[in-house]
Order: sequence, then C-alpha cells, then structure tokens
Amino acid sequence: MTATEQHKLGKALWAIADKLRGSMMADDFRDYMLSFIFLRYLSEQYEEAVKRELGSDYPETSQDVMAKLKVNTPLQIWYEENPDDIVDFEQQMRRKAHYVILPKYLWGNIVELARTQDKELLDTLEKGFKYIEEQSFDSSFRGLFSEINLHSDKLGKTYGERNAMLCKVVTEISKGISEFSTSTDSLGDAYEYLIGEFAANSGQKAGEFYTPQMISSILSKIVSLDSQDPTTGKKTKIDRVLDFACGSGSLLLNVRHEMGKHGIGKIYGQEKNITTYNLARMNMLLHGVKDTEFEIHHGDSLLNDWDILNEMNPAKKIQFDAIVANPPFSYRWEPTEEMGKDFRFKNYGLAPKSAADFAFLLHGFHFLREDGTMAIILPHGVLFRGGKEELIRKKLLNDGNIDAVIGLPSNLFYSTGIPVCILVLKKCKKNDDVLFINASEYFEKGKRQNALRDSDVKRIVETYQYRKDVERYSRCVSMCEIKDNDYNLNISRYVSTAKEEAPINLAEVHKQLVDIDDKIEDARNRHNAFLKVLGLDLI
Repeated sequence: MTATEQHKLGKALWAIADKLRGSMMADDFRDYMLSFIFLRYLSEQYEEAVKRELGSDYPETSQDVMAKLKVNTPLQIWYEENPDDIVDFEQQMRRKAHYVILPKYLWGNIVELARTQDKELLDTLEKGFKYIEEQSFDSSFRGLFSEINLHSDKLGKTYGERNAMLCKVVTEISKGISEFSTSTDSLGDAYEYLIGEFAANSGQKAGEFYTPQMISSILSKIVSLDSQDPTTGKKTKIDRVLDFACGSGSLLLNVRHEMGKHGIGKIYGQEKNITTYNLARMNMLLHGVKDTEFEIHHGDSLLNDWDILNEMNPAKKIQFDAIVANPPFSYRWEPTEEMGKDFRFKNYGLAPKSAADFAFLLHGFHFLREDGTMAIILPHGVLFRGGKEELIRKKLLNDGNIDAVIGLPSNLFYSTGIPVCILVLKKCKKNDDVLFINASEYFEKGKRQNALRDSDVKRIVETYQYRKDVERYSRCVSMCEIKDNDYNLNISRYVSTAKEEAPINLAEVHKQLVDIDDKIEDARNRHNAFLKVLGLDLI
C-alpha cells in the first residue's frame, strides 16, 4: 500500500469515528475504536499463521458454506472437526505465533455478530478481550484492554443500546478497512494517523500521549546518527533504545523506522498513564514489532520503579545507545530528601518542585551509554531559569554533555501553544562547543496548529549533522561565550533571527526634509495666490 493509500485508510477510519462517536468525547471513543482495529489486526495475523501451520488441512470455505454450517470463521470448522488435536495445535501456535485466539473471538466472528445485530456481541467482545488479556499472550500483555468498559453509559443507557452501538462501530470499521488492501505497516500507520486525529480533538489531554510525527522524525534522525561523528551518517545498529515517557510509542516507532526493522536490538518504553500504556503496546504489535522485540513498563519514571533500571551490579547495569523523550512540560512533582541521594540526581541536585523537566532529563541521561545520544523535548524555561535548574545546567555544560540546543516554532503541539526546544546530550562528545539552531520561523501555519514541513525537518537534521553556521539560523558557540553569559542558553542570545536594519544617512535625511519644507512653502504660496485672484484674502 502506498503512502497515499495509507493516508486514505486513516482518513476513512477517522471519518467513521467522527460520525459514530456523536456527543462522546474524542478520547473516550478513541479507546473503543483503536481496540477494535487492534483486534482485527491480531485476528488477521493469527489466521495467516494458522494457514501456514495447518497447510492443506486449513478449511478453505466460502461464506455460503460457513452459513450452512452455522460458523463464521474457517478455524471454527477445524476446531469442530478436530477436537482431540486442539491442545497440541494451540501449544504449537503459542510457540510460533506467540499467541492464541479462539475462533469465536476472531474478528470474522465479531463482524458477523455485528452484521446480524446479534444480542450476544457485547458479551462475546467482553469475554474475547478478557481471553486475549489472560490467556492469549504471556503475562506481559495482562490488562491490555483494561480501560475498555463495554458497559459504559457513554455507549448507551441499556444493554440493548450499548450492543446496538457496538454493532454499528464494528460493522463500519469492517466496511472501511475492507475497501483497502491492508498490511501490517499500512494498518499500523492508519492506527498512528487515528491517534493523531484523536489527539487533535482531545485538547489539553493530547499532550499526555502524542508527539507530532515531524517532531518525532527530528529526534529519531538525530539519535540514529553516529554519536562521535554524525557526518559519517547513521549508526549500523542500535542495540537498545529507550523512551521513559513513551505515550503511544510513536517516538520509539520512528527510531525503528529510521534504523529499519533489523536495525534495533530491542525497544524499551515506560508510561505512567494506564490507557496510554495500553495504546503503546497495541501500537508496537500493529507495526509488526514482535512481543520479544519490545518491553513497555507501566510505571513512574521519576520514582524509577522499573526493576531493570535499578540494577546496581555494573556488569548487569542496563544502558541505552539511544534515548528519546517528550516528558510532560514543567510537571509539578514532590521530591523527597531521600531522592537527593538517588544515583540519578546526587551529582546534580534535585529539580525544583515547580518543574520536573531536569528530573526527567537526568533520569534518562543516567542510563545513556558513553557512546550514545539522547534527544529530549523540553520547554524553553530549562535554558535560562535560575536556582536549582541553573546549577544542573551549569554542571551539564561544564561536563561537556550538552551537544546541541534546537529551538522549534510555537504552537506545534495539540496540548500547548508554547514554543519548545530539543536538547541533544552525550556523555562523551567530540566537539567542545554547543550548536544552537533557531528554527522558530520555519514552519507551515495551520488553522489549529502549526506544522513542520519535510524541508524544515531536513534543514534541522542536516544543520545538526554537519554542524553548520548559518546566518540567523545556527551557530556553534564556544564554552567561553556561554560562561560569559552566565550559562544562560536562551537561543536568541546566540542566534537572533532579527534582520539588521539598514544604516541611516542623517545628512541625506536632512536634505530630504529641507526639500519637503520647500515644496510645502511653494504649495502654500500658490494656494494663497489663487485665493487673492478669487477675492478671498484669508492671510
């Protein structure tokens, strides 16, 4: 499927969502819509794996035959004809496909129940989701549909109304998808498109889980470059990539896309919001990332409650080649005195309660490999605020850890209109200066949000890669100059976008004013002369 067709599929599915959700809030309806698309994907992938496993024994039957047999999926026929082989078959599928779905919970059966307005649809869906959570996968997929409440009044006041609503949603999704030839990537990209559209219609809540694609592209392209010499191009391999505030997982998927499917050893993500955590896991699978190729943890990064990040044995300590993140901006937190001794913060001090921006940064930075690259999106305040933040910024600069500061245009996010910056950090970098890029004036203006164009992204990445000095756009600044500015990293101090005004020739201006006065005097004299001729001496 081409990029245009993928976009059309996404738009078609969004049109369905927009039509069906009625008065329901976008972020509420999102969970139902995306879960059904995910179930469709799981079912399709599973049935393809079943076909390969059963080979010629797979029942190839028409819809008419299935209707006569009163079944809705070919696999249901096989189950009824081979009851003694089911246990061995499912064990084999767990080994090869890594999961199992019973025939009655497959998308084909769900669609047929919806088409016929079957009163059992709601119950079947509920049991199916529970089965997938508890029995299809291993324990890492528990709670995948935990936020899906099929008995919510938002779907209808009675069971019948809720069931009827679900019938409509499932039927419309099935029709919308059937018009396109879908693959893993195309359905995954359509899913990502829907996440973006739901984010656009969810107001402030959108900032919790979605990073606009173009901004994700900048971060992923930067961390994919060779750490010591970006001019040589991409790294050959990233063993581990981490996003400790991963939202729906779009940043991690962008890094994977940049490196290629086999360019990353394993993907790691952490997310505090349970709904968004489930979205991220679904998003990974929908993009063809196997369950063995990623690990998403539900927890609080600031509390560092992920066991694998708390290993004290240096031989077992986990570190990452690339780290990307878009944590909550200026998040209020409650650091304790004990946290000041935490291995992540003890050499820098704690970020203030009013803004955890540097706490998030230091959390990720601690787990960065010596030859790794970290790119994090933060509000501009981290560049110049004083107090504790100034001390942290000063140490990072003196240790040579801040590689680049990239200023982006305002109003790029759905959740806030403020301009943000990207900080690029390294533990061991080649250059002893800091690259400043002021990209604040390069964007496409939109009705609701501004957007970065492909050319804007390309310019930022190439400027970073080749460390270019461009008038009113970018400059490499020495540490001496930064120290002279009291470690203030306000971008406009180093790269101003203001155009220099042309010098004024005062003698020429004076001559012009004298000429103007002469013309005024001449006009006045001629005017008075006309008045005298008319007998109107008004002087």
